[in-house]
Amino acid sequence: MARTRLHRLRSRLSLRNRLVVSHVMVLLVALGAMSASKELMEGPGRHHFDPDVVVKAGLGLGVLAAVLAAVVVSRFLLRPLDTVRAATHQLARGHYDDILDVPGEPGLAALVRDVNSLAAALADTERRRARLVSEIAHEMRTPIAILRGQIEGMADGIFVPDDAMFASLTDDLDRLRRLADDLSSLSRVEEGAFTLHRAPTDVTELARATAERLRPQFDDARVSLDVTAPGPVTVDCDPDRITQVLVNLLGNALSACDPHGRVSLSAHADGDPSPGAVVRVTDDGIGIDAGDLDRIFARFERIEYPGRPAPAGGSGIGLTIARGVARAHGGDITAESPGPGKGATFTLRIPREPA
Repeated sequence: MARTRLHRLRSRLSLRNRLVVSHVMVLLVALGAMSASKELMEGPGRHHFDPDVVVKAGLGLGVLAAVLAAVVVSRFLLRPLDTVRAATHQLARGHYDDILDVPGEPGLAALVRDVNSLAAALADTERRRARLVSEIAHEMRTPIAILRGQIEGMADGIFVPDDAMFASLTDDLDRLRRLADDLSSLSRVEEGAFTLHRAPTDVTELARATAERLRPQFDDARVSLDVTAPGPVTVDCDPDRITQVLVNLLGNALSACDPHGRVSLSAHADGDPSPGAVVRVTDDGIGIDAGDLDRIFARFERIEYPGRPAPAGGSGIGLTIARGVARAHGGDITAESPGPGKGATFTLRIPREPA
């Protein structure tokens, strides 16, 4: 019973109280040793001892007792931290699944919870890294397999090396190149390693120019494209990066629409007293389920719809890169949709000046 009570008391002592108790115990032990030396010097046989020798012996005994007490008490003080230290060593070795029991001491409990949170975050990062490698391999496997089949077919005389075959080979090589470029952009976005070449830019004019550049693709797909971008809205941004974002949003809207569908692009000022730019891309296509509105921005996430194949040549990281570019400007991209089959709206916000 006494050992149980002592264990409970020890678990409830904060680190600060443990430190105070340890100092008091060391001091009491040293004073006890000095008191014993004094009693020896003042006892009946005090005439047999040289007072200087007794004082020196008392001091030495006090120091020795204090050191021994400090060693013993330090174990009591540092024992809870040894467990945390061992856990951090396990984390350094790559073992992220070891979860520490949270002690009753408040200060130490907060430290243990932080270590457990760190372990969980590292474990999640490791799982995402393994998943990324697997997804990259999957994305590269298809065009490589097609290229190999076509080249082997030409070598065996099955396929004729004509213009159509070389055009097909070029398409597959372009897909690999786009995937490599997208992965490079994704890496720079997630690491914050890319450089923004900011300049005063009229976002409305940029939106109109991007839409007109892509209009032939909309005409070929028989999808109408409406542009509403009145008045100049000048912000400090990287025009090439923002164009990359607009191309991605318009391309996704086009892919979401069936023939005779409609896509609208609007750009205007928003905010007061220092307005930024807001660009919205709205389509009447396949729409997005409410549970997927944020998931679509995760890398390699593709929303599958029954009876509708995923767009060919897409890497699944375009929206991830687009949101990264927007946030690097201090803005963001959000998605809204009434539901599947009811279209979607993507909103790009860019502040007037960098934060």
